[in-house]
Amino acid sequence: MNTPSFFLNEDPNFNPEVKAGLIKTFFLVYPKKVKDLNPKALKTLEIKIVTAYIGVAYPINGKITISSKYLRKKPQDFDVIAHEVMHIVQAYPNNSGPGWLTEGIADYVRYKYGNDNKSAGWSLPDYTASDYYTQSYLVTARFLLWATQKFGADLVVKLDLHLREKTYTSELWIKYTNKTLDELRDTYSKDPEIS
Repeated sequence: MNTPSFFLNEDPNFNPEVKAGLIKTFFLVYPKKVKDLNPKALKTLEIKIVTAYIGVAYPINGKITISSKYLRKKPQDFDVIAHEVMHIVQAYPNNSGPGWLTEGIADYVRYKYGNDNKSAGWSLPDYTASDYYTQSYLVTARFLLWATQKFGADLVVKLDLHLREKTYTSELWIKYTNKTLDELRDTYSKDPEIS
């Protein structure tokens, strides 16, 4: 794995410990994700800390932009990299599947591969009756974790590959779980425990 050319920073007051934590986390999680999920993923990435962006972070074309304002508020959230680099690993073509699943997989993978989510105060939420799998991010990630525990640890890996190959359909849930998504949601709502 090449050193990302890698780390660009627009913030003159950026904490060097945060930079070191982000780089360490990158090298802990990205190679594993590439190996386990998409060996054809980009080998060299760029991470840029910017001052003008008011969101958290976003990836585009092998470049991850992270808000320095966000990192000032959450300096221990090195695993923000775990979510964002998953989008690089995903490498889904346009219109390959629903956005809720794309973001849910990225958060599921952050949960599975994250180096220190606990220090960042990041965790999957407790289930509530109003949760629906299409809510995306953490709510979908928790649903995916539950589904892998009930129907096979490789479920997300299979869905990820289908999305990358642009062969995803909602019928895949029936193929891999013998239930439709709505049937899964109903089962989940009756027994949402995860371990």
